[in-house]
Amino acid sequence: MAIAPGGQAKFVEGNLFRHITVMSLTSSVGLMAIFAVDLINMLFISMLGRSELAAAVGYGGAIMFFVTSFGIGMSIAAGALVARALGMRDPAEAKGKATHALILGVIFAVAFSAVVWLMLDVLVGLLGATGETRALAVHYLQIIVPSMPFLMVGMVGGAILRSHGDARRAMAATLWGAAVNAVLDPILIFGFGLELTGAAVATVVARMVIAAVALLPIIRHHGGFVRPSVTGILTDARPVAAIALPAILTQMATPVGQAWVTRAMSEYGEAAVAGMAIAGRVTPVAFGVIFALSGAVGPIIGQNAGAGRFDRVRRAYLDGVMFTALVIVLVSALLFVLRGTIADAFAAEGLTRDLVYLFCGPLSLLWFFNGLIFVSNAAFNNLGTPLHSTWTNWGRQTIGTVPFVMIGSVWFGATGVLFGQAIGGVLFGLAAVWLALRVIARRTPSEGSGRQSLPDGRPPSRG
Repeated sequence: MAIAPGGQAKFVEGNLFRHITVMSLTSSVGLMAIFAVDLINMLFISMLGRSELAAAVGYGGAIMFFVTSFGIGMSIAAGALVARALGMRDPAEAKGKATHALILGVIFAVAFSAVVWLMLDVLVGLLGATGETRALAVHYLQIIVPSMPFLMVGMVGGAILRSHGDARRAMAATLWGAAVNAVLDPILIFGFGLELTGAAVATVVARMVIAAVALLPIIRHHGGFVRPSVTGILTDARPVAAIALPAILTQMATPVGQAWVTRAMSEYGEAAVAGMAIAGRVTPVAFGVIFALSGAVGPIIGQNAGAGRFDRVRRAYLDGVMFTALVIVLVSALLFVLRGTIADAFAAEGLTRDLVYLFCGPLSLLWFFNGLIFVSNAAFNNLGTPLHSTWTNWGRQTIGTVPFVMIGSVWFGATGVLFGQAIGGVLFGLAAVWLALRVIARRTPSEGSGRQSLPDGRPPSRG
């Protein structure tokens, strides 16, 4: 995709389904590369043949999902603000928002990762890890957690690039990170005999690469950043926080729900946790396109909202739903065909293999409803109602998870835990669609009513 000259908005014209397809596919490649880092770690660790090591990576993944929620929230805020400024044809404003969102993100990442690092033993224990597995998980996380600021830079930088429509370069950053991780993993794990420590070190180096490769294109191709000032940072802290805090709370709902699922699964032993961990690593890689929808559809909705094109906002949302359905059907069919290959790759046997087969069967189809939530969150975050995302996600991860997991566990054991987690998302996916369409309808000016102000009080540009 060509970059619009002079920082102009490129999504206010052209075929929306094509924009969504190209942005989602390119964004998903980059996003899948981030998750592929965890998958690569799990794959090589599984080759060691020790279930406690695989379980430790599983517990570590649950904690890192929690920590990464901060990065996702800040990237959503940066992307929404930059896209809106570009839609208003104000590239200087876009540069300022990008600069200050990046700085604020690093500050938050340093503070939050420090708190998490100090509480690692407690947090891992709350997930149900015990004995050697608990000690291994803490050791693994003690190495990875301090690298969170680098991942934050990479995630926010990627969001800024996508807001400019430069999904290709955003994708390149995470691809380079995954490539570095894939090369270092076997060298450190097997070559130097570092095992779990080697996997953690490889992840840290990969995050540094992601940060560097994400920043360079912004500087070279999109005007770079403004000179930061305390006044500017404090001024932009409010609009950043207005989107980032609800977005962070929204993202934190998922690891909280996953923590409950992990604890419920831990009752069935390390084989069950390992099976859940494999499914958890395969999920974002298999459904990377769905995970990328919020970041891909967000700039399209944001630019058109900034330009006052609310007819295109609604069409973009509906096209996003249609795109979700197509992706789910295709990926679910592929997972079903490859279920044996996937299980064999992780040397999964017994209960672990049963859980992998379950994920690659009917459960993958139910991911359509999670996709509906992702597309709806993009609308909420870019139309000034980020708290709707918060309530939707927390509802899905509490009311839509806890009772269903408990009932599934009682009736069907470990397989029931995964069934309950998946089924609980159906109602909240449908509710998210209903709420998103209401938000879009409220934002759309009635005929003859004139232009409608954006959430920050400024009128949208139709230029």
